[in-house]
Amino acid sequence: MRKTQMKTVPVRDAVGCVLCHDMTEIVPGEHKGPAFRKGHVVQESDIERLLRMGKEHLYVYEPREGLIHEDEAARRLVCAIAGEHLHASEPKEGRIDLKAAQNGLLRVDVETLTAVNRMDGITVATLHSWQYVTKGRTVAGTRIVPLLIEDEVLQAVEQQVKKPLIDILPLKSAKVGLVTTGSEIASGRIKDAFGPVLCAKFAELGSTVLGQSITSDNVDEIVNAIRSYLDQGVDCIAVTGGMSVDPDDTTPLAIRAAGAEIVCYGAPVYPGAMFLLAWAKGPHGQVPILGLPGCVMYYKASIFDLVVPRLLAGCPVTAETIAALGHGGLCSQCTSCHYPVCPFGK
Repeated sequence: MRKTQMKTVPVRDAVGCVLCHDMTEIVPGEHKGPAFRKGHVVQESDIERLLRMGKEHLYVYEPREGLIHEDEAARRLVCAIAGEHLHASEPKEGRIDLKAAQNGLLRVDVETLTAVNRMDGITVATLHSWQYVTKGRTVAGTRIVPLLIEDEVLQAVEQQVKKPLIDILPLKSAKVGLVTTGSEIASGRIKDAFGPVLCAKFAELGSTVLGQSITSDNVDEIVNAIRSYLDQGVDCIAVTGGMSVDPDDTTPLAIRAAGAEIVCYGAPVYPGAMFLLAWAKGPHGQVPILGLPGCVMYYKASIFDLVVPRLLAGCPVTAETIAALGHGGLCSQCTSCHYPVCPFGK
Protein backbone atom coordinates (compact mmCIF):
# COMPACT_ATOMS: atom_id res chain seq x y z
CA MET A 1 0.00 0.00 0.00
CA ARG A 2 1.36 3.43 -0.91
CA LYS A 3 2.06 5.67 2.06
CA THR A 4 0.43 9.09 2.23
CA GLN A 5 2.56 12.14 2.95
CA MET A 6 1.93 14.68 5.70
CA LYS A 7 2.47 18.36 5.06
CA THR A 8 1.79 21.75 6.63
CA VAL A 9 -0.66 24.09 4.91
CA PRO A 10 -2.18 27.47 5.75
CA VAL A 11 -5.68 27.11 7.15
CA ARG A 12 -7.24 29.05 4.27
CA ASP A 13 -5.64 26.65 1.79
CA ALA A 14 -6.69 23.48 3.64
CA VAL A 15 -10.19 22.98 2.21
CA GLY A 16 -10.47 19.40 0.97
CA CYS A 17 -7.43 18.22 2.94
CA VAL A 18 -7.52 15.45 5.55
CA LEU A 19 -6.52 16.26 9.15
CA CYS A 20 -3.66 14.19 10.60
CA HIS A 21 -4.74 14.49 14.23
CA ASP A 22 -7.55 15.51 16.56
CA MET A 23 -7.86 19.26 17.10
CA THR A 24 -8.87 20.39 20.59
CA GLU A 25 -11.06 23.40 21.20
CA ILE A 26 -11.08 25.16 24.59
CA VAL A 27 -13.93 27.46 25.55
CA PRO A 28 -13.11 28.82 29.04
CA GLY A 29 -15.76 27.89 31.57
CA GLU A 30 -17.71 25.79 29.05
CA HIS A 31 -15.81 22.85 27.61
CA LYS A 32 -12.56 21.39 26.37
CA GLY A 33 -12.67 18.68 23.72
CA PRO A 34 -12.04 17.72 20.11
CA ALA A 35 -13.62 20.12 17.64
CA PHE A 36 -12.34 18.12 14.67
CA ARG A 37 -11.30 14.49 14.62
CA LYS A 38 -8.35 12.92 12.88
CA GLY A 39 -9.43 12.09 9.36
CA HIS A 40 -11.85 15.02 9.08
CA VAL A 41 -11.98 16.55 5.61
CA VAL A 42 -11.67 20.30 6.03
CA GLN A 43 -14.68 22.24 4.72
CA GLU A 44 -14.97 25.92 3.80
CA SER A 45 -17.33 26.33 6.77
CA ASP A 46 -14.60 25.10 9.15
CA ILE A 47 -12.10 27.87 8.38
CA GLU A 48 -13.48 30.59 10.68
CA ARG A 49 -13.79 28.17 13.61
CA LEU A 50 -10.21 26.99 13.12
CA LEU A 51 -8.98 30.56 13.07
CA ARG A 52 -10.87 31.28 16.32
CA MET A 53 -9.08 28.26 17.79
CA GLY A 54 -5.78 29.95 16.95
CA LYS A 55 -4.91 27.63 14.08
CA GLU A 56 -3.08 29.42 11.27
CA HIS A 57 -1.58 26.22 9.83
CA LEU A 58 -2.66 22.57 9.83
CA TYR A 59 -0.97 19.22 9.48
CA VAL A 60 -2.80 17.42 6.71
CA TYR A 61 -2.42 14.44 4.42
CA GLU A 62 -1.57 15.42 0.91
CA PRO A 63 -4.37 14.32 -1.44
CA ARG A 64 -3.32 11.83 -4.11
CA GLU A 65 -5.18 10.46 -7.06
CA GLY A 66 -6.53 6.99 -6.41
CA LEU A 67 -6.71 7.36 -2.63
CA ILE A 68 -10.10 7.14 -0.90
CA HIS A 69 -10.95 8.78 2.43
CA GLU A 70 -12.00 6.46 5.27
CA ASP A 71 -15.63 7.66 5.32
CA GLU A 72 -16.13 7.08 1.61
CA ALA A 73 -14.25 3.78 1.88
CA ALA A 74 -16.62 2.61 4.63
CA ARG A 75 -19.61 3.53 2.46
CA ARG A 76 -18.23 1.47 -0.41
CA LEU A 77 -17.55 -1.47 1.88
CA VAL A 78 -21.15 -1.36 3.10
CA CYS A 79 -22.43 -1.33 -0.47
CA ALA A 80 -20.27 -4.37 -1.22
CA ILE A 81 -21.08 -6.52 1.81
CA ALA A 82 -24.60 -5.64 2.97
CA GLY A 83 -27.68 -7.50 1.83
CA GLU A 84 -31.34 -6.88 2.48
CA HIS A 85 -33.00 -5.70 5.67
CA LEU A 86 -29.95 -3.84 7.00
CA HIS A 87 -29.67 -0.18 7.97
CA ALA A 88 -26.32 1.60 7.72
CA SER A 89 -25.33 4.32 10.18
CA GLU A 90 -23.55 7.50 9.18
CA PRO A 91 -19.75 7.24 9.31
CA LYS A 92 -18.23 8.05 12.69
CA GLU A 93 -14.46 8.19 12.88
CA GLY A 94 -14.40 6.16 9.68
CA ARG A 95 -16.68 3.38 10.94
CA ILE A 96 -20.15 2.45 9.73
CA ASP A 97 -22.38 0.09 11.72
CA LEU A 98 -25.02 -2.15 10.20
CA LYS A 99 -28.22 -2.66 12.18
CA ALA A 100 -31.07 -5.09 11.58
CA ALA A 101 -33.90 -3.24 9.84
CA GLN A 102 -36.34 -5.96 10.93
CA ASN A 103 -36.49 -9.10 13.03
CA GLY A 104 -34.95 -12.11 11.35
CA LEU A 105 -32.13 -14.62 11.07
CA LEU A 106 -28.63 -13.22 10.67
CA ARG A 107 -26.68 -14.92 7.89
CA VAL A 108 -22.96 -14.28 7.47
CA ASP A 109 -20.80 -15.74 4.69
CA VAL A 110 -17.93 -16.59 7.04
CA GLU A 111 -15.58 -17.83 4.33
CA THR A 112 -15.87 -14.62 2.31
CA LEU A 113 -15.72 -12.53 5.50
CA THR A 114 -12.36 -14.10 6.31
CA ALA A 115 -11.08 -13.50 2.78
CA VAL A 116 -12.11 -9.84 2.92
CA ASN A 117 -10.45 -9.31 6.30
CA ARG A 118 -7.18 -10.68 4.92
CA MET A 119 -7.00 -7.74 2.50
CA ASP A 120 -4.58 -5.03 3.54
CA GLY A 121 -6.31 -2.27 5.49
CA ILE A 122 -9.83 -3.75 5.49
CA THR A 123 -11.78 -4.70 8.63
CA VAL A 124 -15.32 -6.09 8.87
CA ALA A 125 -16.66 -7.43 12.19
CA THR A 126 -19.98 -9.25 12.65
CA LEU A 127 -22.01 -11.12 15.21
CA HIS A 128 -22.05 -14.90 14.88
CA SER A 129 -24.05 -16.21 11.96
CA TRP A 130 -27.37 -18.08 12.20
CA GLN A 131 -28.77 -16.29 15.23
CA TYR A 132 -32.14 -14.63 15.55
CA VAL A 133 -31.82 -10.87 15.88
CA THR A 134 -34.39 -8.18 16.56
CA LYS A 135 -34.90 -4.91 14.72
CA GLY A 136 -32.36 -2.26 15.66
CA ARG A 137 -29.65 -4.62 16.89
CA THR A 138 -26.15 -3.88 15.60
CA VAL A 139 -24.99 -6.94 13.67
CA ALA A 140 -21.82 -5.71 11.93
CA GLY A 141 -19.39 -2.84 11.54
CA THR A 142 -16.77 -1.92 8.96
CA ARG A 143 -13.91 0.54 8.51
CA ILE A 144 -10.47 0.78 6.97
CA VAL A 145 -7.31 0.95 9.07
CA PRO A 146 -5.58 3.94 7.42
CA LEU A 147 -7.22 7.31 6.89
CA LEU A 148 -6.82 6.92 3.14
CA ILE A 149 -6.79 3.70 1.14
CA GLU A 150 -6.03 2.86 -2.43
CA ASP A 151 -9.04 2.54 -4.67
CA GLU A 152 -7.70 -0.73 -6.07
CA VAL A 153 -8.01 -2.33 -2.62
CA LEU A 154 -11.70 -1.44 -2.47
CA GLN A 155 -12.15 -2.70 -6.01
CA ALA A 156 -10.63 -6.02 -4.92
CA VAL A 157 -13.21 -6.27 -2.13
CA GLU A 158 -16.03 -5.46 -4.53
CA GLN A 159 -14.82 -8.20 -6.88
CA GLN A 160 -14.37 -10.72 -4.04
CA VAL A 161 -17.93 -10.36 -2.72
CA LYS A 162 -20.16 -11.99 -5.33
CA LYS A 163 -23.29 -11.96 -3.16
CA PRO A 164 -24.19 -10.24 0.12
CA LEU A 165 -21.74 -11.12 2.86
CA ILE A 166 -24.24 -10.16 5.58
CA ASP A 167 -28.03 -10.17 5.45
CA ILE A 168 -31.12 -10.63 7.58
CA LEU A 169 -33.46 -13.41 6.48
CA PRO A 170 -37.10 -12.67 7.37
CA LEU A 171 -39.01 -15.40 9.20
CA LYS A 172 -42.22 -16.89 7.88
CA SER A 173 -45.28 -16.28 10.03
CA ALA A 174 -46.14 -19.92 10.58
CA LYS A 175 -49.37 -21.57 11.70
CA VAL A 176 -48.40 -24.10 14.35
CA GLY A 177 -50.20 -27.15 15.66
CA LEU A 178 -49.27 -28.23 19.18
CA VAL A 179 -49.60 -31.83 20.36
CA THR A 180 -49.00 -32.33 24.09
CA THR A 181 -48.56 -35.96 25.13
CA GLY A 182 -48.66 -37.60 28.55
CA SER A 183 -51.27 -39.64 30.35
CA GLU A 184 -50.69 -37.60 33.52
CA ILE A 185 -51.77 -34.46 31.64
CA ALA A 186 -54.58 -36.07 29.63
CA SER A 187 -56.07 -37.47 32.86
CA GLY A 188 -55.91 -34.10 34.56
CA ARG A 189 -53.53 -35.25 37.29
CA ILE A 190 -51.16 -32.41 36.46
CA LYS A 191 -51.62 -29.17 34.58
CA ASP A 192 -49.85 -28.69 31.27
CA ALA A 193 -47.10 -26.06 31.48
CA PHE A 194 -45.57 -26.63 28.03
CA GLY A 195 -48.35 -24.98 26.01
CA PRO A 196 -48.00 -21.43 27.38
CA VAL A 197 -44.22 -21.54 26.98
CA LEU A 198 -44.40 -22.61 23.33
CA CYS A 199 -47.16 -20.13 22.53
CA ALA A 200 -44.91 -17.35 23.84
CA LYS A 201 -41.82 -18.63 22.03
CA PHE A 202 -43.57 -18.94 18.67
CA ALA A 203 -45.24 -15.54 19.14
CA GLU A 204 -41.84 -13.95 19.73
CA LEU A 205 -40.78 -15.31 16.33
CA GLY A 206 -43.91 -13.96 14.65
CA SER A 207 -45.81 -17.27 14.45
CA THR A 208 -49.10 -18.44 15.96
CA VAL A 209 -50.13 -21.65 17.72
CA LEU A 210 -53.54 -22.40 16.18
CA GLY A 211 -54.49 -25.06 18.67
CA GLN A 212 -53.31 -27.55 21.26
CA SER A 213 -54.27 -31.22 21.35
CA ILE A 214 -53.64 -33.12 24.58
CA THR A 215 -53.25 -36.89 24.26
CA SER A 216 -52.23 -39.82 26.42
CA ASP A 217 -49.09 -41.78 25.57
CA ASN A 218 -51.13 -44.00 23.25
CA VAL A 219 -49.47 -44.11 19.84
CA ASP A 220 -52.74 -44.03 17.90
CA GLU A 221 -53.94 -40.94 19.77
CA ILE A 222 -50.72 -39.08 19.03
CA VAL A 223 -50.80 -40.16 15.36
CA ASN A 224 -54.38 -38.96 14.97
CA ALA A 225 -53.55 -35.59 16.51
CA ILE A 226 -50.56 -35.12 14.20
CA ARG A 227 -52.52 -36.10 11.10
CA SER A 228 -55.38 -33.82 12.08
CA TYR A 229 -53.05 -30.83 12.07
CA LEU A 230 -51.51 -31.95 8.78
CA ASP A 231 -55.00 -32.08 7.26
CA GLN A 232 -55.66 -28.55 8.55
CA GLY A 233 -52.70 -27.29 6.53
CA VAL A 234 -50.50 -26.05 9.38
CA ASP A 235 -46.94 -24.95 8.61
CA CYS A 236 -45.32 -26.67 11.60
CA ILE A 237 -46.22 -29.22 14.27
CA ALA A 238 -44.62 -29.26 17.72
CA VAL A 239 -45.00 -32.41 19.82
CA THR A 240 -44.11 -32.23 23.50
CA GLY A 241 -43.52 -34.94 26.06
CA GLY A 242 -42.53 -38.57 25.71
CA MET A 243 -39.17 -37.83 24.10
CA SER A 244 -37.00 -39.83 26.51
CA VAL A 245 -36.17 -43.57 26.40
CA ASP A 246 -38.60 -44.79 29.05
CA PRO A 247 -41.10 -47.50 28.01
CA ASP A 248 -43.98 -45.03 28.16
CA ASP A 249 -42.20 -42.44 25.99
CA THR A 250 -43.81 -43.24 22.67
CA THR A 251 -43.64 -39.88 20.88
CA PRO A 252 -40.81 -40.74 18.43
CA LEU A 253 -42.61 -43.96 17.49
CA ALA A 254 -45.86 -42.07 16.94
CA ILE A 255 -44.18 -39.43 14.74
CA ARG A 256 -42.81 -42.21 12.53
CA ALA A 257 -46.20 -43.93 12.49
CA ALA A 258 -47.79 -40.69 11.29
CA GLY A 259 -45.79 -41.06 8.08
CA ALA A 260 -43.02 -38.60 8.89
CA GLU A 261 -39.45 -39.01 7.70
CA ILE A 262 -37.01 -38.61 10.58
CA VAL A 263 -34.09 -36.23 10.00
CA CYS A 264 -32.57 -36.71 13.43
CA TYR A 265 -33.46 -38.07 16.83
CA GLY A 266 -30.95 -36.67 19.26
CA ALA A 267 -28.88 -33.49 19.04
CA PRO A 268 -25.46 -32.51 20.44
CA VAL A 269 -27.04 -29.59 22.27
CA TYR A 270 -27.47 -29.34 26.05
CA PRO A 271 -30.25 -28.51 26.82
CA GLY A 272 -31.96 -30.32 23.97
CA ALA A 273 -30.25 -33.69 23.51
CA MET A 274 -33.53 -35.60 23.04
CA PHE A 275 -34.73 -33.34 20.23
CA LEU A 276 -36.34 -34.89 17.14
CA LEU A 277 -36.82 -33.33 13.71
CA ALA A 278 -38.95 -34.93 11.02
CA TRP A 279 -40.82 -33.94 7.88
CA ALA A 280 -44.31 -35.05 6.85
CA LYS A 281 -46.38 -34.38 3.76
CA GLY A 282 -49.18 -31.84 4.15
CA PRO A 283 -51.68 -30.44 1.65
CA HIS A 284 -49.33 -27.53 0.82
CA GLY A 285 -46.00 -29.33 0.93
CA GLN A 286 -43.58 -30.71 3.49
CA VAL A 287 -44.24 -29.80 7.12
CA PRO A 288 -41.59 -29.92 9.87
CA ILE A 289 -42.49 -31.91 12.97
CA LEU A 290 -40.57 -31.04 16.11
CA GLY A 291 -40.26 -33.51 18.96
CA LEU A 292 -39.44 -31.20 21.86
CA PRO A 293 -37.91 -32.50 25.11
CA GLY A 294 -38.95 -31.09 28.47
CA CYS A 295 -35.89 -28.83 28.74
CA VAL A 296 -37.47 -26.44 26.21
CA MET A 297 -40.06 -25.66 28.86
CA TYR A 298 -37.54 -24.94 31.62
CA TYR A 299 -34.63 -23.17 29.93
CA LYS A 300 -34.68 -19.73 28.35
CA ALA A 301 -32.35 -20.97 25.60
CA SER A 302 -32.37 -24.50 24.21
CA ILE A 303 -32.35 -26.48 20.97
CA PHE A 304 -35.65 -24.77 20.08
CA ASP A 305 -33.94 -21.38 19.81
CA LEU A 306 -31.17 -22.72 17.57
CA VAL A 307 -33.30 -24.69 15.11
CA VAL A 308 -36.74 -23.09 14.83
CA PRO A 309 -35.57 -19.68 13.50
CA ARG A 310 -33.68 -21.48 10.72
CA LEU A 311 -36.77 -23.44 9.76
CA LEU A 312 -38.93 -20.31 9.74
CA ALA A 313 -36.33 -18.52 7.58
CA GLY A 314 -36.58 -21.32 5.02
CA CYS A 315 -33.01 -22.51 5.56
CA PRO A 316 -32.21 -26.21 5.09
CA VAL A 317 -31.87 -28.07 8.39
CA THR A 318 -30.23 -31.43 7.78
CA ALA A 319 -28.62 -34.07 9.96
CA GLU A 320 -25.31 -32.33 9.21
CA THR A 321 -26.77 -29.00 10.37
CA ILE A 322 -27.78 -30.55 13.68
CA ALA A 323 -24.42 -32.30 14.11
CA ALA A 324 -22.58 -29.00 13.60
CA LEU A 325 -24.48 -27.46 16.53
CA GLY A 326 -22.26 -29.46 18.88
CA HIS A 327 -19.59 -26.76 18.65
CA GLY A 328 -21.09 -24.17 20.97
CA GLY A 329 -24.04 -26.36 21.88
CA LEU A 330 -23.20 -26.52 25.57
CA CYS A 331 -25.15 -24.04 27.68
CA SER A 332 -23.11 -22.71 30.61
CA GLN A 333 -26.29 -22.37 32.71
CA CYS A 334 -25.26 -18.96 34.01
CA THR A 335 -26.94 -17.67 37.15
CA SER A 336 -28.44 -14.86 35.08
CA CYS A 337 -29.22 -15.84 31.48
CA HIS A 338 -28.19 -13.27 28.88
CA TYR A 339 -29.05 -15.29 25.76
CA PRO A 340 -28.60 -14.48 22.89
CA VAL A 341 -25.65 -12.37 24.06
CA CYS A 342 -23.66 -15.43 25.10
CA PRO A 343 -21.64 -18.29 23.54
CA PHE A 344 -24.55 -20.77 23.40
CA GLY A 345 -25.15 -21.95 19.85
CA LYS A 346 -22.29 -19.88 18.46
